[in-house]
Amino acid sequence: MSFRRSSGILLHPTSLPGRFGIGDLGPALFEFLDLLVAGRQRVWQVLPLGPTGYGDSPYQCFSAFAGNPLLVSLESLVADGLLAETDLPDRSTFHDGDVDFPAVIENRRALWPRVLDRLDASGADVTRRFDQFCRTQAHWLDDFALFMAVKDAHDQAPWTMWDAEIAQREERALARWSSRCVRDIRLHKLTQFLFFEQWQRVRDACRERSIDIMGDLPIFVAHDSADVWARRELFRLDEKGQPTALAGVPPDYFSATGQLWGNPHYRWDVLSQTRYAWWIERIRALLAQVDRIRIDHFRGFEAAWEVPAGSTTAIRGEWKKGPGASLFEEVRAALALDRLPFVAENLGVITPEVEALRERFDLPGMAILQFAFGTDPQAPTFKPHNYQRNVVVYTGTHDNDTTMGWWTGDAGHSTRSEGEIEDEREYVRRYLGLDSRSIHWEFIRAVMASVADTAIVPAQDLLGLGSDARFNRPGSASGNWRWRLRPGQLTRETMRTLGAMAETYDRA
Repeated sequence: MSFRRSSGILLHPTSLPGRFGIGDLGPALFEFLDLLVAGRQRVWQVLPLGPTGYGDSPYQCFSAFAGNPLLVSLESLVADGLLAETDLPDRSTFHDGDVDFPAVIENRRALWPRVLDRLDASGADVTRRFDQFCRTQAHWLDDFALFMAVKDAHDQAPWTMWDAEIAQREERALARWSSRCVRDIRLHKLTQFLFFEQWQRVRDACRERSIDIMGDLPIFVAHDSADVWARRELFRLDEKGQPTALAGVPPDYFSATGQLWGNPHYRWDVLSQTRYAWWIERIRALLAQVDRIRIDHFRGFEAAWEVPAGSTTAIRGEWKKGPGASLFEEVRAALALDRLPFVAENLGVITPEVEALRERFDLPGMAILQFAFGTDPQAPTFKPHNYQRNVVVYTGTHDNDTTMGWWTGDAGHSTRSEGEIEDEREYVRRYLGLDSRSIHWEFIRAVMASVADTAIVPAQDLLGLGSDARFNRPGSASGNWRWRLRPGQLTRETMRTLGAMAETYDRA
């Protein structure tokens, strides 16, 4: 599917500035949308919006359907009469720096009961909307809310470490825990209601501003999730619920030992018997929130890397076939889509079979400028003079170092040797005729000027920030996903400069 010629910014909502320790769906987000308009940008790309679990990663969520309660704006709750000004945390509790996830989580857990009390006392309209939300979303919400309530009762332990009866979803245990946790279940349903009400306002604001939201759909789901607990038959697990094989990728640019994600693999044979009903509902739910979907690790639908259970690295594994075209045919038919609004993340070990699958459905692939000048097998296709129109191009992604950090870094922070780094730098200088002080703007200009239909710039690259602003280091289990914009850091002047480029290169 070709998109109109456009450009945009990659910025996850948690990275917005805000008063209460984390970016959210409140005033700072709407200010950001106005900055996108000032910069003549048409696309806002986000990462998965689910409730984060292990390592605070948006790619390891407690549900493939739920929203992240930490994104609920407290200021909006006050405006809606669901929270009192006096309930808001003291500003000194937090700082304007990176997200302190434990502090934010602890604070919000203390606030949600107050919101529920106010909702129950607030009158018919909001309670009617809440009850309607619970009914229409029951197909995933009931299991999710019970999962989170039981998880709370087990001090956040993974579901395989719960009491055996509820871990195995025995009927009497489900009834007993549902009765025992009535208020906690209602609290978790409430936070989902609040998230989706606030997100709808964001979606409406984007439409008013002619901004497309590009969402993100990870191919795998977290083992410690309501999805796996409630639908064990869809995943390759042993009798105790543990994965029999782990997901990941072999050694790559980011890690000499590969990336061991730890997610369970699907039982594609079982999924196919239902014509991929679970996947169709997952995609349907996401398309209700966003306009385009970036499919993370698209190559896994053709074949995915399987690592034996118990492995500590992803070096040893093998490629196992996925569902291929059959899944996408069923999605297209079930959702009555002439074209699939997907972007295929086709990075890493990409085979002709993977590209044939992408091309069969005319899905845009991705090109990363940082990878264009080194030894990556795809480097030739990542150079701007080789781009095709039907591609989404980036200076870097959420997994890359920032462009400035990549340019100034050394081998101690990279899988590249000192010689490889210097070879890349010399190539870049020749290719761009470069003044190294403006490397980030030269990278931005290169992708904006290209023939690619869509060009995306991470906010960190727009600001020329160094490695301390990197969002994620693949293969690292902690310390990621915390970076935030400081108040006033992204200015109208910067956005006007970007807007001038968008106008020059027909992306405005």
